[in-house]
Amino acid sequence: MKVSVVMITMNEELAIAKVVVDIRRVVPDAEIVVVDSSKDRTPEIAAELGCRVVRQFPPRGYGPAMDTALRSATGDVVVTLDCDDTYPTDDIPAFVAAIEDGADLVNGNRIWRRPQAMPLANFVANRTFGVVARLACGSKAMDLHSGMRAYRRTMLDALRWDPNGAALPVELVLQPQRLGYRVVERPIEYRERLGQTTLHRWDSAKWTFRRMWKARRWRWGGA
Repeated sequence: MKVSVVMITMNEELAIAKVVVDIRRVVPDAEIVVVDSSKDRTPEIAAELGCRVVRQFPPRGYGPAMDTALRSATGDVVVTLDCDDTYPTDDIPAFVAAIEDGADLVNGNRIWRRPQAMPLANFVANRTFGVVARLACGSKAMDLHSGMRAYRRTMLDALRWDPNGAALPVELVLQPQRLGYRVVERPIEYRERLGQTTLHRWDSAKWTFRRMWKARRWRWGGA
């Protein structure tokens, strides 16, 4: 199966080269797509390393950027990563193998235990989101905001998500579960990021609950 690795970037020049080299080491034939809204040299570095760079400037936000990244990929398996070196690229082959074995979505679970790199407040919030989603939506996923996932291309083509607003990963894991796709979760290690965070916590929390409420309308087994 052809693999695409997609990332959205904003001022990631400290991390982009390392992350791309690490991806090439484990999936050398993968297509790497970078949707970039940077003011620094991130897009130039990515292009020099053979990535396909899609510029989204001025920035339109996380949701539209991730929507562009997912729809721009051409692989049979689309792997998402954050471009800050927090996610274990060595696990990409195992994620792809799970898709080849029949999964439609593989979700990387950062919070199966508390990572040292994650502030306690973030860990508690993420665990709480998972519990609420289980109670409200019947979700079996613990980590709704994971930036490391593998999606089957045919499933992505069938989904209809709202790219506007924050917390798009919540919708991208709840909708497949509600529609009856096979979603599996794998524990991963979460590391210290390179560069500055762009997370807006309150906006993300508000949109998380908004997307959960929306997920309740999708009927079970409708895929």
